[in-house]
Amino acid sequence: MALVIQIRDSKTAFAPGDTVAGNVSWQVDSTPKNAELRLLWATSGRGIEDVNIVETLPFPNPQATETRPFSFTLPEGPYSFAGTLITLKWQLELAIDPRDQVEQVEITVAPEGKAVRLPRV
Repeated sequence: MALVIQIRDSKTAFAPGDTVAGNVSWQVDSTPKNAELRLLWATSGRGIEDVNIVETLPFPNPQATETRPFSFTLPEGPYSFAGTLITLKWQLELAIDPRDQVEQVEITVAPEGKAVRLPRV
């Protein structure tokens, strides 16, 4: 079993409005029921963690072994940021069903492709 997300030019830092594109590939034991790539952001740190799926790209009629292209236009926000109490990270997540097989790649979405650093309070 192998799931791979390859971003064009191995780029992981983007500005809002940029396009993130590349290929996903998988090799699983049997024909999956579903395969999709999700663009999402998630918070972590103190307090309640939050996950928001911004866009989903389904891959119709998936086979046990495949490579498919993808492309997402990134939204204007929220920006990737890191602080002492909370962090927000963007991810691409390839999900193959059954058995909830998942591969994730973290990306940065912020002006100039640099995560915002929150000052200590």
